[in-house]
Amino acid sequence: MTFSIITLLQLTILQLIQDESGLPSGWEVRHSNSKNLPYYFNPVTKESRWEPPADTDTEKLKLYMAQHHSGPADRYGSGGAEGKIRASHLLIKHSGSRRPSSWRESEITRTKEEALEILRGHEQRIRSGETTLGDIAMSESDCSSARKKGDLGFFGRGEMQAEFEEAAFALKPGQVSGIVETASGVHLIERVQ
Repeated sequence: MTFSIITLLQLTILQLIQDESGLPSGWEVRHSNSKNLPYYFNPVTKESRWEPPADTDTEKLKLYMAQHHSGPADRYGSGGAEGKIRASHLLIKHSGSRRPSSWRESEITRTKEEALEILRGHEQRIRSGETTLGDIAMSESDCSSARKKGDLGFFGRGEMQAEFEEAAFALKPGQVSGIVETASGVHLIERVQ
């Protein structure tokens, strides 16, 4: 009898989390210690993925991730290894992106021009001082780094896509790039350190 009560309680808790997270039945959010990022896992099928599964309620997932999977932007200490920089970014994907899906949308159908227009609007708000790149990234970035305000941590040369790396290394700490296009989509990059 105890076993069935415990099992029922576990199933009830799992259902409450799924209802709150917007994920389809059987899916849960887990945390990758090696990447320091959230990922999606189905314990029944043992499937894991970085992007949310199909049929995810993206609005519920956005709220859930902001409440349960965001933390201080600085988890990397005060300095990186020699030759490395630390940057944050805001990514807007489009239908031509390498992987046209994200934690926000399971299938991204916007055109590259629409993505650029969205990013230009965000850029204008950042440059006017109305908001910060990190604050916009938390709710609008198509990268899973959104939960950390777009913070990618420290990285060196050869670790990012060439266009991204070139723009990031050209910035001084505190500077925000213009729009950068990569195979992943279109970005604004802020050099942190």
